[in-house]
Amino acid sequence: MSSFLVLIAVYGVWKTRGKKDINGFILANRSTPWYTITFSIMATQASAITFLSTPGQAYVDGMRFIQFYLGLPIAMVIISIAVVPHFHRLKVYTAYEFLEKRFDLKNRMLGSIIFLIHRGLACGFTIFAPSLIISVLLGWDIRFTIFMIGGLVIVYTATGGTDAVHKTHLLQMGIITVGMGIAFFMIFRLLPSDISFLDAVHVAGKTGKLNVINFAFDWKDRYNIWSGLIGGMFLALSYFGTDQSQVQRYLSGRSIAQSRFGLLANGVLKVPMQFAILFTGAMIFVFYQFVTPPIFFNSVETANINNSAYSQAYQELETKHERVHKEKQTHIRDMLSAIESHADSDLEQSIQRLQKSQASESEIREEATTLIKKANPNADTNDTNYIFLSFVINFLPVGVVGLILACILSASMSSTAAELNALASVTVVDIYKRIFKKNAPDRHYLIASKLATVFWGIYAINSALFANRLGSLGALIEAVNILGSFFYGTLLGIFLIAFFFKSIGGNATFVAAIIAELVVLACFFFTEIPYLWYNLIGCVVLIILAHLMNPLFVATNNNRN
Repeated sequence: MSSFLVLIAVYGVWKTRGKKDINGFILANRSTPWYTITFSIMATQASAITFLSTPGQAYVDGMRFIQFYLGLPIAMVIISIAVVPHFHRLKVYTAYEFLEKRFDLKNRMLGSIIFLIHRGLACGFTIFAPSLIISVLLGWDIRFTIFMIGGLVIVYTATGGTDAVHKTHLLQMGIITVGMGIAFFMIFRLLPSDISFLDAVHVAGKTGKLNVINFAFDWKDRYNIWSGLIGGMFLALSYFGTDQSQVQRYLSGRSIAQSRFGLLANGVLKVPMQFAILFTGAMIFVFYQFVTPPIFFNSVETANINNSAYSQAYQELETKHERVHKEKQTHIRDMLSAIESHADSDLEQSIQRLQKSQASESEIREEATTLIKKANPNADTNDTNYIFLSFVINFLPVGVVGLILACILSASMSSTAAELNALASVTVVDIYKRIFKKNAPDRHYLIASKLATVFWGIYAINSALFANRLGSLGALIEAVNILGSFFYGTLLGIFLIAFFFKSIGGNATFVAAIIAELVVLACFFFTEIPYLWYNLIGCVVLIILAHLMNPLFVATNNNRN
């Protein structure tokens, strides 16, 4: 597996060697075809945590997370129509260059700094999350995993720039697709011989794992059709329209049409891809209805409690859990028999017994996590991220395990490479070239871009090493998502004003952006509104305030003149 990842780095260096100017390094000479744009966008967004955490989320919570992506295709259409032509006509290297052309330098700096703060932190966690999970389940030294991912990405990204990112993304998406496809196929090979695909779907449906669409509106519910279509659309508009790690993918398109088609293809393919990953998680849940799962999937925490004073109590829970699980298997088979024979009364009774068994299992898991917390107060009692890889390691053949691990690490490398590439571009174009060294030769900026890539790569590795000392993986991932939602709504509002409200000036936009940030922070600290809605709130507040304040700034300027 390690050799295969090294091969990816060598491939990226070899295919993109000889970049001689900043246009080639940052935008691949604006020569990228639509299909490369599509897969590069998907690879950038689909980090390793997507393939580790999403199946586990379906295992625990069902497939309702798919609703989060329902607004993405709409966002792709809007960006293709409104954003892509502007960026291409202006020949910008970064999205934030456009803000100075439309407003002024301070708005450009605001957008650039927001991006560098958020994406710089996120880049470290993109490396840390899969490194932690793999080190826990395989017993690897986490520092080795962090250095392996970060070091390889630095090598080919600093060498070939955006073109290297694109070339390796194509290969990495191929690995990811094959790996997840084989994992999905193996689940059904491992099911009991008398359980068909249709039986598996029935089990998933009756146990609440196929809860794809929820039409009920609830502010506190993160995943329903309304949060997906509205909140998800605003999040996608923010991410794909203002985040340089995504914008840079389609800025490199060889034409407006190619960039548009790349984005639209992503909108078409992304939802089915997420559906497939979630459905894989639901099928892993079905598999564990016929094979007794561990009470807790994090093997490190399990080992800790088995070596503690609570060992006997935990083993008693495991025995109780196994007994309840066997009863549940009986109820599931009774349910499938009732479905096959169309015996509605028997079906209802078997479902009721099954639900009681599920409730008993949940109670046992809660008791187990309580014991784990007693044995280690700092223990991470959220084991969702470990479910998929635990299944892979314990039940799949060795060769397939290596392929899945390569798939996960490839996903981590693909996201990290795009982030480093974008961070370096913004650092050089929006900060260094604009403020410190305006008229240097192109070769100078090329070298600066390579050095900036190395700097941000080292920064990401150090961030990942620092995160390793902080604790809970679940808390860290949520912190990164919340951090992004703090800023994305503001960035989106600035860009929407720039594109559609030509009468509003830079001063009103800048001040409104600062106030909108304070409003979003107030929502976080003083309300129970889920963070996915912060993107909408920040954007709408900024636009309204900019409209209200703009006449004041216009009047002030007129008085000065």
